[in-house]
Amino acid sequence: MMSKDSKKIERQFSETHQEVLRSIRGRRIILPLLIGLSVVGWLFWRRFDPQEFHQISWSGHVIFWIAIAICLLILRHLAYATRLRILSQGAFSWRKCIELIFIWEFSSAVSPTSLGGSAVAFFVLAQERLPLARTATIVLYTIVLDTFFFVSTLPILFLLFGTHMIRPQLHSLTQIDAWGYYFIFAYVLMATYGAAFFYGLFVSPYQMKRLLVSITHFPFFRRFRAKAVELGNDLILASNELRLQPPTLHLSALLSTIVAWSFRFLLLNCLIIAFVPEIPRTFWAQFELYARLETMFVIIAFSPTPGGAGFVEVLFGGFLTDYIRTSTKATIISTLWRLLTYYSYLIAGAFIVPNWLQRILIERRQRRKQKDAIKIH
Repeated sequence: MMSKDSKKIERQFSETHQEVLRSIRGRRIILPLLIGLSVVGWLFWRRFDPQEFHQISWSGHVIFWIAIAICLLILRHLAYATRLRILSQGAFSWRKCIELIFIWEFSSAVSPTSLGGSAVAFFVLAQERLPLARTATIVLYTIVLDTFFFVSTLPILFLLFGTHMIRPQLHSLTQIDAWGYYFIFAYVLMATYGAAFFYGLFVSPYQMKRLLVSITHFPFFRRFRAKAVELGNDLILASNELRLQPPTLHLSALLSTIVAWSFRFLLLNCLIIAFVPEIPRTFWAQFELYARLETMFVIIAFSPTPGGAGFVEVLFGGFLTDYIRTSTKATIISTLWRLLTYYSYLIAGAFIVPNWLQRILIERRQRRKQKDAIKIH
């Protein structure tokens, strides 16, 4: 007989899985698609200039740089798959890693903020029958690696380019506007939870668990107590797993993270070069543009809409007015960028996720039949 506590834990676990399953259903693409397409339609209606559009030369130059952008998109996906294969310690084949990254990206694009991509990642990896400790390691260490990339590179970029990397015509700290303050807030928030996860993984997971649980004693956070305990346990499992790994694993995971994020922004560099051929192509000029794009991503990372649908398209032109001087080009570039990096994963996920879920359900039924057969004998 199961105790009341065990039944309660099992019920909470089942409810969490049901919530995750609902969040990655193929029909979840409808809302972000509607938001994104509505905003794109509005932008074309308000900002599209036929005369400016006819001035765009759809030459081999444009096609070449769009092709380079597509190559970078593929390489970015492979870099994420490489990191997953490294952190899973070869438990997944290359094909499986590529498939799981599609599901991971799809879930990040459609999951509600309250659920978050981490819960989906835990669920997906658990269905692949990966050990719990390794699952926790992959998900939590990925958070640390991603935040470390931004927390470490943004100060360097700021030292090189100053406040101009935040917004056009922003030449000193005294000129910082609301978006500048929002960037600082987003960076501090990112650095805070990145440091918390780092401390929990590499310094003292038990103390971090105690801190998380103690926070839930406040009335407002009391409802998150079960999740705080679960996160603390995951940190302990992941920390014990990471202590056993060689330095080469950490170095390889970090390098694949750097490649993946760098290609994410360089892809947009290529699209801008494609439609703004007069932009300087020197290393320093493109590096400064890269700094602006990385800053812009930090600001849009905390978008109120799924995957930033609509939110990104509206803000894009304003952040790059000194590089893209016509609203028509800005709308075309932002739309193409989102088609490649966001809507492509929505559409691919709509086909990949149902097939993956169907395979998982079939495997569950087979395991259940095997257990029943063993009980009968």
